[in-house]
Amino acid sequence: MAEQTTLDSLLEMGFDRNRAEKAVAHTGNQGIERAMDWLMEHEGDPDIDEPYVPPVGNVLGGTDQQPSPSANPTAEGADSAPDAGNQMIQDGDTKRPMTEEEKREQIKRLEELMRVKQEERRERERAEEVEREKQRRRQGQELLQVKQKLQEDEMKKMAELRRREKDDDKLAKQRVREKIARDREERALKFGGSSSSTALTSPPAEGPPSSPPSQGPPPAKKDYDECRIQVRMLDGSALTSVFKAQEPLAAVRVYIQMNGNAPEGQDFTLLSPYPRRVYTELDMEKPLRELGLVPSAVLVVAKK
Repeated sequence: MAEQTTLDSLLEMGFDRNRAEKAVAHTGNQGIERAMDWLMEHEGDPDIDEPYVPPVGNVLGGTDQQPSPSANPTAEGADSAPDAGNQMIQDGDTKRPMTEEEKREQIKRLEELMRVKQEERRERERAEEVEREKQRRRQGQELLQVKQKLQEDEMKKMAELRRREKDDDKLAKQRVREKIARDREERALKFGGSSSSTALTSPPAEGPPSSPPSQGPPPAKKDYDECRIQVRMLDGSALTSVFKAQEPLAAVRVYIQMNGNAPEGQDFTLLSPYPRRVYTELDMEKPLRELGLVPSAVLVVAKK
């Protein structure tokens, strides 16, 4: 039979019987080339090596559907024709069986055809793999560009935030400087205008004062509204200035930053030597009166 001849050819070419039977059945026995194409297309199927179960009444090489020779001799001749076409070659008007050499030649041609088809398939798979790699690289480049864009945006935001913080710090320092300048002008006007009047209205000097009476209320404690601050710098030099009693300790710190010889940007702290006290950031907002620095005090600059 034709099916059996195709199956035998596939087996002679080295294919597994189970796979060969599946190829013949699924291609409808349309020739060795179709069966080879099916095998190459489905060789990667997970169920390619599962046992083949042919449909009922369609067993390869079986004789269940063949009529008996005595019942239908015409059918026998019809059935033998396809088989003869595969097992025999036509020589003029007669047909003769294929010799072993001709069978080998046919198998050789089929193997060459199979080799060519396999090479074409490998070339197609290589081309597909190259295309997939190109696609993967394009996607990787796009992802990298997106990440770089996000990083650039984040860096711009951080730079803008730092710039605003610096501007706010400059404005705060400028306000403190302006306040210090105004306080200086007020002190200059106050002391400059009252010195002459004080000199004119001062009473003449008298003799030694009489002894105070033995009884009477104690003198009232003087309420100072200014204080004299002396600052000892890191290099041993000293700065002296007068501040309002209600000014915060931060004003003294800004004064040191503006008039001291410390490197710009160097951070420092202030402390009182006797009794020793280190002033914190919270103390910088407290008035000088509340910190006990009125009417005069000595502060020491120390590194943080």
